[in-house]
Amino acid sequence: MDLEREYDFWLLDLDGTLVDVEWAYTRDVFDRVGDRLGREFTDREADILWNGLTGSRDRQLEEWGVDPESFWEAFHDEEDPLVRAEQTYLHEDAAFVAELDAPVGLVTHCQEFLCEPVLDNLGIRDWFDARLCCTEETGWKPDPGPVQRVMTDLGVAHNGHLGVLAGDGANDVGAAWNAGLDAIHVERVGHERRGQCVLGDYRVRSFDELY
Repeated sequence: MDLEREYDFWLLDLDGTLVDVEWAYTRDVFDRVGDRLGREFTDREADILWNGLTGSRDRQLEEWGVDPESFWEAFHDEEDPLVRAEQTYLHEDAAFVAELDAPVGLVTHCQEFLCEPVLDNLGIRDWFDARLCCTEETGWKPDPGPVQRVMTDLGVAHNGHLGVLAGDGANDVGAAWNAGLDAIHVERVGHERRGQCVLGDYRVRSFDELY
């Protein structure tokens, strides 16, 4: 299948979809966050939170008895943007984005102070005609608000354009559907590790399957 011809614009998630971070970096961050909070995070817990395997990270933290506000304050304090950028790699199958002959937008939960160095280090900033790093003000996927803002920036909102959003999590699929878009779920971690299947209009393990 060749989806490029079917859609007038593309929106994409970043972490876990186009890029990923070396595990050693993730483990180190969670060790330091755990030291600050006085609570150790197991490899499984770090994996769940980093990859959003159970959906809402805040809800998961609350289930574990961890205050989300305290966690994210410590987490963002402990992340070093330049080190993270150096430890971030681009998935080979993501290269198709550079060849898309259509408006392309980025909608990510990755915070701006972390996202910008990653885009620069990997040389993919010019892949996107518009981008948005979600905040409390914009809302978080699956809320359609961030998606609709990027659609407006691209000039494709409320005018009959057919679009698609690709991401690695259920929140991405929900945001796509809530905004009236088709959804591509790219399963980077595997159903077994995730513990559930994520439905989407298209379900792939690699973007190569779309062509």
